[in-house]
Amino acid sequence: MTAPPSERARRAADRVLPALVAAGSSLPYGLLALRNFARFEMRSWDLAIFEQAVAGYAGLGAPIVDVKGPGFNILGDHFSPATALLAPAYRLFPAAQTLLIAQVLLIGWASYVVTALAVRRLGLAVGVTLGLCCALSFGVQSAVDAEFHEVAFAAPLLALAGAAWVERRWTAVAAWSVPLVFVKEDLGLTVMVVGGLLWWAGQRKLGLITAGCGLAGFVLAVLVVLPNVNDAGRYAYVGTLGGEAGVVETLLAEPWTKLTTVLLTFAITGFAAWFSPWALVVVPTFAWRFVGDVPYYWGTDWHYSLVLMPVVFCAAVEAMERRPRLRWAAPLAAGVTVVTLFGSPLSTLLDADTYRDTPRAEAGRAAVALIPEGASVETDIALLGHVVTGHQAYWTGTIGDVVPEYVLFDTSAGLGSPADPAAWAQSEHGGAWREVFSKNGVVLAERLTAR
Repeated sequence: MTAPPSERARRAADRVLPALVAAGSSLPYGLLALRNFARFEMRSWDLAIFEQAVAGYAGLGAPIVDVKGPGFNILGDHFSPATALLAPAYRLFPAAQTLLIAQVLLIGWASYVVTALAVRRLGLAVGVTLGLCCALSFGVQSAVDAEFHEVAFAAPLLALAGAAWVERRWTAVAAWSVPLVFVKEDLGLTVMVVGGLLWWAGQRKLGLITAGCGLAGFVLAVLVVLPNVNDAGRYAYVGTLGGEAGVVETLLAEPWTKLTTVLLTFAITGFAAWFSPWALVVVPTFAWRFVGDVPYYWGTDWHYSLVLMPVVFCAAVEAMERRPRLRWAAPLAAGVTVVTLFGSPLSTLLDADTYRDTPRAEAGRAAVALIPEGASVETDIALLGHVVTGHQAYWTGTIGDVVPEYVLFDTSAGLGSPADPAAWAQSEHGGAWREVFSKNGVVLAERLTAR
């Protein structure tokens, strides 16, 4: 029997509106990521690390990341083989921007899944509102602003698992959750929590299998793969848990920062997520972040909250569906989201300067263009992400005994880089060097003779 026109229109809207939310957020995020890169905005060395790893996979080899040290296998740092999925795209388009756009698309996929779920279960108005709040949430914005990280793969997986949970598709919950163990080692703990929730929901066997997969993935990564690949023979980040102060002292450090992070994570759902058991999936991520002795983990910046966003919004959908009175939380969520937009990364797209290349960026681009393809380069974090493509890049802090063909530094970035790179390179590496480019603090020096 043919559905009436009104029903067909509603079904079309159920499909189209989530796609519009995903596309409408992905476009500005892509623009933000590309403009940050074009302007040589300083973030960290992570984009360079991941590009070298993906380049290794694209070349059908190991993910060697010389940025971390000559010959360093990144699987000895974090267990993130999921990044190999980007190898085909990188082989076609070998550039850092490929990773940036891939991350935006993965986040857009997650936004689509959350919005489509919300629309199906709560109707167009509330559903689209929650979808927009998820797409514009601080965790998503901070992740895009922080360039690329492997947890981008976790966003759609957690959205799909959360949607399956809300709709009681138990096998799909497990199927979308278990691959998280290949995204990052700590996510095995998240899979364990998902397994526990399945067990609690009455899916005893499936829950135990899922939890077992999570535990096995975590143990194998942390106790077997990472120590055996790492040159030091241990998991590199075990020392961050508590640090010198101890676990309890670190957990209690800066309590207002941590409390603010937790409250904001739930406030962007109008606190509706609190009323769903699926919200427990956030616990492992908060746990390792708050007992880690790295202050960057504790706040709302960087990429650390990205994995929480699809979780809390799927939890909010379940809570609102089960308790219709909680739908009042949707306008509250919208209000919180609007407030967080002020001064956010996305707000920089309203600034005309965002679309102008700075003199420093122009100088950096000109200097990199002078380096022959395939040449070895030692550089600082300010320029590292722009040197990896087509070159053998090293960070000045981990280059070891390697003698590069070029050194490239941003002498005005406040990173402690040498004021006279040519003289510094001669002293540090020996041989004769000459300066071949210097403008707006960006200096490139070339090795003339070996030591």
